[in-house]
Amino acid sequence: MVKGSAIAVLKKMNLLLKLNLNMNTKRNIQNLCIAGLTLLIFSSCAKMPKGAEPVKNFQKEKYLGKWYEIARLDFKYERNLDNTTATYSVNEDGTIKVDNRGYNFVKKEWDQAIGKAKFVGDETVGQLKVSFFASFYSGYNVIALDSDYTYALVAGKNLDYLWILSREKTIPDSIKQEYLGIAEELGYKIADLIWVKHDKN
Repeated sequence: MVKGSAIAVLKKMNLLLKLNLNMNTKRNIQNLCIAGLTLLIFSSCAKMPKGAEPVKNFQKEKYLGKWYEIARLDFKYERNLDNTTATYSVNEDGTIKVDNRGYNFVKKEWDQAIGKAKFVGDETVGQLKVSFFASFYSGYNVIALDSDYTYALVAGKNLDYLWILSREKTIPDSIKQEYLGIAEELGYKIADLIWVKHDKN
């Protein structure tokens, strides 16, 4: 959605600049469009579902490493994938490397996507933005996390995106029910969650 809105802004800017306007007017229009595009991208990446709160006292170093995807709301970039994992490490520039991997049970092959994540604000707050496509970011909000950093509930920018993660391939029923309760209270359709199979190495 962000990518489509950004393209629309660029098309309008190009159309306006083709009109018979003086140089100063064209420059002013261009500056306004660029400012609007920047605001659009920034505001979209900082969003999370109404009522959701990212965890405080977040410790980046403890969150790094491999996580198994226990459940998710399906979307096109993970469709037909099971055995999905996310591995986080630190890039040289300080951003977080995101290495997503899953087995496409339709194509019978492994898929991998490499991206990067940045904190929206303070690194002690679990609100990040993640990108797999150049400058287009989407929300990654850790809204529940146990003290040992073994289980996590992650919300996207709206109620279409939700993940339950674990350091192991399974999750205790008590944690499962707790996270489902949090998600349902926020308005997520928990009946639509896909429970991910992990049967490959």
